[in-house]
Amino acid sequence: MTQPLPASTPRVTGDPGTRGATGSPPAQGPGGQKRTRRRRRGLTGSRAPWWFLLPALSIYVFVVIVPSLRGSVLAFTDWNGLTPDWNWVGFENFARIWETEIARDAVVRTVVIAVAVTVVQNGIGLLLALGVNTRIKSRNLLRVFLFAPAVLTPLVVAYLWRNLLAPTGAVNALLDAVGLDSWQRAWLGDSDTAMWMIVGIVVWQFAGYSMVIFLAGLQGIPEEIYEAAELDGARSVRRFFSIELPLLAPAVTINLMLSIIGGIKLFDQVYATTGGGPANSTETLSTLIYRYAFNSGQFSFAIAMAVVLTILVSVFAFAQYAVLRRGERRAS
Repeated sequence: MTQPLPASTPRVTGDPGTRGATGSPPAQGPGGQKRTRRRRRGLTGSRAPWWFLLPALSIYVFVVIVPSLRGSVLAFTDWNGLTPDWNWVGFENFARIWETEIARDAVVRTVVIAVAVTVVQNGIGLLLALGVNTRIKSRNLLRVFLFAPAVLTPLVVAYLWRNLLAPTGAVNALLDAVGLDSWQRAWLGDSDTAMWMIVGIVVWQFAGYSMVIFLAGLQGIPEEIYEAAELDGARSVRRFFSIELPLLAPAVTINLMLSIIGGIKLFDQVYATTGGGPANSTETLSTLIYRYAFNSGQFSFAIAMAVVLTILVSVFAFAQYAVLRRGERRAS
């Protein structure tokens, strides 16, 4: 006859190696509970941002990505933009870009304008930032005054300078007043000067924008570094190349990226001042795309040039970003 277990003896069930004396799972220590809670919070936290991004991301894909991909496909057809019928022509439109003189020149001119705007705009912007980053009493007024053109729309600035640079405009009148009448010319009507006038207009408007970004970088440099350089006897030029310029690497990256992308996509200033003339001497890829698409009805050719423009922007942006980021890491 089996003897009953004493009431004080705990009953053991299951695997003794995995369960406690009372048959319940072994209690976790404080460290194990914290790790479990942390793991659950980590999984929840990593998924939550994607749910918030999903609505905006869906709209962006529907409005931007899908039309861009569909347009890229139409670049390989002979679609005229009006009829639903089209034929597949392969790379014929892209080959035509390099065979057409005006399109080939527009590609080269776009790159030249973008490089010129980037170099001059950021050079002047850096000088302005160094100038207003001093203790002069009018520094705040100068900052507002120099940044003001950047808040104007490009079309307003273009029409303003088109009137100033007209043959009877204020620029020629000023030259005549100071005895330099031999310098007078139709600045936007001369193929030798029209493109450089457009570069000057863009630089005039956005140099203050670059100045603000450089100024933010300069004001982020700790005063202790300047004090240490002063104790070491470093003068302004040595201080700029040894302290300010290396620490401005992030600001340089941002400014160069914005300038090169804006220069390649330049349209408003060209269209409002010269319309691509005189004699196509200021024609860029953006203005040529507009002309072939809406004036000539050659939509597939215009789309092919738009694809080339996108590739140009991407190549310049990524190459520049890679080089500048390497410089930032080296400086830090």
